[in-house]
Amino acid sequence: MAEEEETTLENLDEAMGIAEAPAAPAEPKIDAHGRAYATGKRKDAVARVWVKPGAGRITVNEREVETYFARPALQMILKQPLVAADRASQFDVVATVSGGGLSGQAGAVRHGISKALTYYEPALRGVLKKGGFLTRDCRVVERKKYGKAKARRSFQFSKR
Repeated sequence: MAEEEETTLENLDEAMGIAEAPAAPAEPKIDAHGRAYATGKRKDAVARVWVKPGAGRITVNEREVETYFARPALQMILKQPLVAADRASQFDVVATVSGGGLSGQAGAVRHGISKALTYYEPALRGVLKKGGFLTRDCRVVERKKYGKAKARRSFQFSKR
């Protein structure tokens, strides 16, 4: 009886003639002005974010971040990806955001900053993904249904 070679998952590609190419490092996506662009979203808010090398200034809708997002918690949310990537004072951020409330807008800008950082420096993707900054928070307000007071709340019941 002839020796038959056992086909395993490891040598299946070789048997099929498929060569595994090594994963090439991702190329930075930088425009002619030296900026990386990304769109961030949360709830109903949409943020367009540009990241470029600079002194660490963050501008939202042509205003400083301290005036647009007055609450320190929202400012902290905004700066989380820069702090996690240890790039807080190396990049300038310009963002335009519309829709939703302040909390949703802060989350949208954070998402946009995270994506733009990965486009500018693909090596940061692992750090930002581990922190959960690249995941789009898909929770949105549920629509109101007919026959209900709100999305799920029924009208008060009275027997008499």
